[in-house]
This record gives sequence, structure tokens and C-alpha cells, in this order.
Amino acid sequence: MIRFCTSLLKRGFILVSRLAPTCKGRHISKFLPLLRQHYRLFSAATSALPFSTYGLENQHEEIDFNRLFASSSTTRLAKRLHALLVVSGKIQSNFISVRLVNFYANLGDIFLSRGMFDQIPQKDIYTWNSMISAYVRFGHFREAIDCFYQLLLVARVRADFFTFPPVLKACQTLMDGKKIHCWVFKLGFQWDVFVAASLIHMYSRFGFVGIARSLFDNMPFRDMGSWNAMISGLIQNGNAAQVLDILDEMRLEGIKMDSITVASILPVCAQLGDISTATLLHLYVIKHGLEFELFVSNALINMYAKFGNLGNAQKVFQKMFLRDVVSWNSIIAAYEQNDDPVTAQRFFVKMQLNGLQPDLLTLVSLASIATQSKDYKNSRSVHGFVMRRGWLMEAVVIGNAVMDMYAKLGVIDSAHKVFELIKVKDVISWNTLISGYAQNGLASEAIEVHRMMEECREIKPNQGTWVGILAACSHVGALQQGMRIHGQLIKTNLLLDVFVGTCLIDLYGKCGRLVDAMSLFYQVPRQNSVPWNVIISCHGIHGHGEKALKLFREMQDVGVKPDHVTFISLLSACSHSGLVDEGKWFFNLMHEYGIKPSLKHYGCMVDLLGRAGFLEKAYDFVKDMHLQPDASIWGALLGACRIHGNVELGKLASDRLFEVDSENVGYYVLLSNIYANVGKWEGVDKVRSLARERGLRKTPGWSSIEVSHRVDVFYTGNQSHPKCEEIYAELGILTAKMKSLGYIPDYSFVLQDVEDDEKEHILTSHSERLAIAFGIISTPPKSPIRIFKNLRVCGDCHNATKFISRITEREIVVRDSKRFHHFKNGICSCGDYW
Repeated sequence: MIRFCTSLLKRGFILVSRLAPTCKGRHISKFLPLLRQHYRLFSAATSALPFSTYGLENQHEEIDFNRLFASSSTTRLAKRLHALLVVSGKIQSNFISVRLVNFYANLGDIFLSRGMFDQIPQKDIYTWNSMISAYVRFGHFREAIDCFYQLLLVARVRADFFTFPPVLKACQTLMDGKKIHCWVFKLGFQWDVFVAASLIHMYSRFGFVGIARSLFDNMPFRDMGSWNAMISGLIQNGNAAQVLDILDEMRLEGIKMDSITVASILPVCAQLGDISTATLLHLYVIKHGLEFELFVSNALINMYAKFGNLGNAQKVFQKMFLRDVVSWNSIIAAYEQNDDPVTAQRFFVKMQLNGLQPDLLTLVSLASIATQSKDYKNSRSVHGFVMRRGWLMEAVVIGNAVMDMYAKLGVIDSAHKVFELIKVKDVISWNTLISGYAQNGLASEAIEVHRMMEECREIKPNQGTWVGILAACSHVGALQQGMRIHGQLIKTNLLLDVFVGTCLIDLYGKCGRLVDAMSLFYQVPRQNSVPWNVIISCHGIHGHGEKALKLFREMQDVGVKPDHVTFISLLSACSHSGLVDEGKWFFNLMHEYGIKPSLKHYGCMVDLLGRAGFLEKAYDFVKDMHLQPDASIWGALLGACRIHGNVELGKLASDRLFEVDSENVGYYVLLSNIYANVGKWEGVDKVRSLARERGLRKTPGWSSIEVSHRVDVFYTGNQSHPKCEEIYAELGILTAKMKSLGYIPDYSFVLQDVEDDEKEHILTSHSERLAIAFGIISTPPKSPIRIFKNLRVCGDCHNATKFISRITEREIVVRDSKRFHHFKNGICSCGDYW
């Protein structure tokens, strides 16, 4: 500190000489002896001050310190001002000293602020409060708490009601907060409105909203800040319904809402879907002139966007006299979140024309716009802009948005590279990568990322983590890993979360454990359609159409309104079970619930009619559609033609299909299979040549099986597995036994024009048979085997698996891309209808 003050004094002489011409009405020279005195006091090396007065003795002007404080915009200038205050003797004033404490803090130098604070000999409570507040403003919370406890040791100074709000804000643990609360009681400030509001904030921050509410209810007098603190605490802890109760209390007590109250409650109305209260709040805003408050208008835009009322959101935006970046971000996000990327992009262009620069949240919306537009080129532009600004390294939120953008565009390698570039990854970073892999069909990679995440002890999984990883386990049928996660969820009390619980239902349902799925279904909250949709879908893919319809009737009985997903699940269930009349009834029932059929609903109907053999009716249905048929519609018709061998209609469907989606190799394979089934090898060669010319490659078929917590994946003709010889040996034994029971290979499922011996070898080496053989040699006798195949199971393998289940006395569960097949005692649950 001696060196510090000596340096300040030296700079003071220079500053005095420079400021001399501006001084009025006083001899600065009379302060020079005082300056020498201070210099001798703080300099151990110098006994006299060798400097020139630069003619200051002749100046008769007074220094305007207020002006100097206002113009000193850097720490360097602040130090010079400090020196001049020492020279002039003004530093002896507590008011000036505390002003310097705050001045250094506002310039971001908390060290110099504390240094100045320590030099004040007689500190009053204003001085202590200033230092504590400075620490809190710059996030030095531990130092703020320590400073408060130092204050308590000073006998002649007593904390006041200005002391506690910043100290309570600095509390980083509940224990600290409770200790400070005790001092509040001891000093008698518990009912001061500022202190009480700060206590409410503190307890709410730590999740003890009950204690916060008790403090609020016992306050003898409540100002607007107290009401807002309680509202904020309830919102922070997810108690949205209670916020509206507080609003009713305010009305009863005649308390008028201010702009902060309105801006806080509007998002709650959107969260609860309470459009009536939201509309009344908008009327209140207009009546009391609050629409001119910038952040109220921004909150109104966000609220209407959440309700999907983009017209009102745009009206609010257009009536704003002043718009900031938040306003533009709000209107851009409104259209982006309501699946209108074109209008969102147009508003972004207008924002730039108005001279506003995009910030982080603007880029988050732009990343989503690029995703919705399937605009890979624009996604690269967004990424480039973020990199040029250096935001990827600074803010994890933008890194997560860019990663999510690439994942949803299917560029998962770029998503992973962005993940690696994020310095400090949060739980959302990990969730985004896990979900990205799962959504792109790379479930094994998603499970591996989750394993890596578990090794990061500082990252705590949340709802999004469990939803993502359960979806991945469900995709590859990793039942054992899913059950382990189920155990973790029981420990973390997240089992009853409707989204996590629904994912668990989906996991067990898609792993062939319908009994467990139903048990979980009756444990989770069922107030909305989400769990109902999943359990109906699970029964549908297992071929239990009647049970799916029964569940729908239960859903209606308990008053849960079906949505568009419900009817997709029902129509799909009818399709898998051949319930044609019931499917037609459900399609017509949608109109009673005000649901307009989408392309997915039409696709389910085409699949339902086509699978049942009504190909002409399916084609007529397509021609009578009110929407333009897309690839899913023609694809469903083409798939039905393959099942029933209708080459002519299949050719027509494929022609239409290639017009709307010529890049999906699966459709070329379907048409090729139709030709192969009827022996038209010229047609097969022509279709395959067309696919090659367009650079398309067939998706390789694979089957997976989980044994001893490990998922093994087999491809057709796989020769690389460590137990390859044992697997093929087992298949040879099984094939011989099958033939003795009457099995005859169906060579129509071999899509190559080769000799019969080669065709039999190809059938034997299909991925599902390799997985089944591996399961037989790797698990105890007569235990169930669960196989998962990425494509539709071939007819010959379906027949062979029935024989294998009979020979080995095992239940074999096969889930292909369409549905489940439960093989037991030589019979399949599908009844050969799939």
C-alpha cells in the first residue's frame, strides 16, 4: 500500500500541473507542502520531494472534482484523480473516500476498491455497505460474506437494513443464508420490506419456497417489491399455478401490478395455457399505460408466440415506439418457434436494415431457422459468424445451438466437432450430442457418449439426459442398460416425471416387455395424451390392435383429449392388426376432435388398406386426398405392392415416388424386390443401375442382440465376429433339423440371380439368423432371445425363426423396422400378417 500511495502521489504532481489552468479561486501552491508531507510519510527512500511547482503558485483556480469523477473512464485516470484528492486533502472526507471505493469497483478493479476501503480510518456503516455491495456486484460472493462478518466485529458500527439485501444475495449455501437470517432477527430487521424481500429471494433460490411463502404471509406490510419477490420465487421453483393465486391476493388487497409483475406473470400464463388471464393482463397493460415499457412489450410478444398467436405478437411489435435487440429477438423467435422459418428470416433481415447487430440469442434462433429450412449452406454461415465473433468459446448456449443445428441436419460429425470445441460443457451440451446420435440412428454412439458423461462427476444428468439415452436404448433394444438407467431414476425420484416415465414405457414396450410397460403406465401421471399415445403405439407394434383400441376407450373415459399423435398410433395399430373398418372409423373420428388429417394420417390409411390387400382402394384413396401426396404416401403404396406382388401398380407408385424423393435408396430397393420376386431380372438390373447413377447405396441390413450388458451387431454375411465359426456351425445344425421338420428355403427372398446352393447360403447368412445363432450359443438353454433388425424381416427368415423357436424351445422376440414378432412353439404372434 505504501508503494501504491507513493505512486499515486507522484502521478498527482503531474495531474496537478496539467489541471492547473482549469482551477478557479484558490492557490493550489498552498497544498504543495501538504503533498510533500504525504510523500515523506509514504516513501521510505526519499526524505524530500524533488519536484518543480511548474508555476502553480500563481494559479488562483478551484478544482471541479465532480467533473473529474465523471470524466475519469479508466483505472489509470482514476489513480491520478486519487492522487489529486490526496494532494487537495479531500481524501480525508469519508464521503469522498467511499466514492473512490465505489469508483474503483465500477471500473472493475475490486482490488483497488478494497485497497481504498482499508485506508479509511473511521469506517461508518455506509462505507461497509459500499464495500459489500461492490463485492456482490462483481460476483465476489465469498469476499462479501467475509466482509460482513468483519463488520460484525466492529463494536461501534451496527449493520442496517441496507446491509442485508446484498449479503443475502451473496449467500452461496443455505447454511450461510440461515446464519444471515439469524443476524436479521437479532438486529430486528426481519420485517423491513427490503430485508424481507431479500430473504424471500434467498430461500426461493435454494428451493425452500415454503419458508419463503411463510415469511411473505407473516409480513405486517408488503410493498410491490415483496409481491414481486414472492412471484419470482414461485416461478423459479416451477409453482406456476400458485403464481395466479398470488395474483388473486393482489387484487383482493387492492395492489396494482407494476411492469415487473406483468412481465413476470405473462410467461406463467403461457406455461399454464391460460389464454384468458393472459388477455386480461394485456388489457391491464393497455389501461395503465404499461405497453410503453420496453420489457413489457417484449414479454407480450413472447407470450403470444407461446400460444401460437403470431398475429397479436406482430401487432404488439409493430406498435412499439422503441425496439431493442430483445424485441427483434422475440419476434424472430416467435416465428421460428412456430415453424415459420421464412418469416423469421425476413424479420432478421429487417433487424439488420435497422442497424442492430445480432447477439447470441439471435444466432440461436438463426441456427434453428437453418435447421427447419434444411438449409445446410445457411447453417455454415451461422457457424462462421459465431466463430468470427469468438462466441463459441465464450458462451456454451451458442455452442449447444450450433451442435443441435448440425445434428438435426444429419451432419453428426460436424456436431461432434463443435462439441469438442466447447471449452466448458454443461449438461445440455452432453444431452444435445446424445440426442443427436440417437436421432440419426447411431444409438450405440449415443450410449457411448452417455458413458463418457457419467465419468464427468461435475455434470449431473437431468430430464433431457434420461429422455435422450432411453430413446437410444430403445432404438437398439439395449434392455439391460435401460433397466440400469431405470434403477438410477428410482434413486433420483424422476420416475414419476411424465416425460421420463413415458420414455421408460416406450423402452419396455419396444424391448418386448409389454407387461412391464403397462405397469409403468399406471404409475406415471396420465393427465395429458403423451403416455397414452406411447402405450397405444406399443400395443400396436406388437400386433395387439384390440388392446390398443381398448386403451383409447379408457383414455376417453378419464377425459384425456386425443391429439394428432393419438390417431397416428391408432391407425398404425389397426394397420398391423388388419382392422380395416376400425381404422376407417378412427380416420373419420378425427374431425369430431377438430383435427385435420396430416400426411402422416393419410400414410397410415394407405398402409392399412394396402397391407390388407385392398391395393386399388388404397390407390383411389391417394387420388382423392386433399393434400399433395408426398414420399411417405407413395412409399406406403409401393410397400403394399411388394407384399402382394403387384408389379404394375408398384411401377406407377415408384414413378410418382421418384418425382418427389429421388434420393431415398430404400424406395429403389422396394421396386427392385418387386421385380426380383417375379423373376424380372432385367427390371432389377435397371433399377439398381439407376440407383448407382444417382450415387445411392443400399442401407445395409443389420440385427443386434444384447448379451451380458453388451450389444453385438451383425450384418448379412458377417465373418468378423470372434465367435464366427461357432455361429455358422450352430446355423448348420439348426438348418438340418429344420429341414427334417419340413422347412423348405424360399429362394424368392434372394434378390440375386445365382444358383440355388448360393441362394441357400445367402439366406442362412442373413443378419437376423446370425444374431439368433449367437444368442443360442451365448445364453442358457430355453431362455428368451431378443433380436432387433433395422429393416423389415425377410419372409424366409420369418419362417425359419418359427422352426428355430420350436426346435430350441425358446421364445424369440424379433423387432424389425415395422413391428414386433413373438415366436414361440413354432408360431408367430403376427399370424403371418405383417
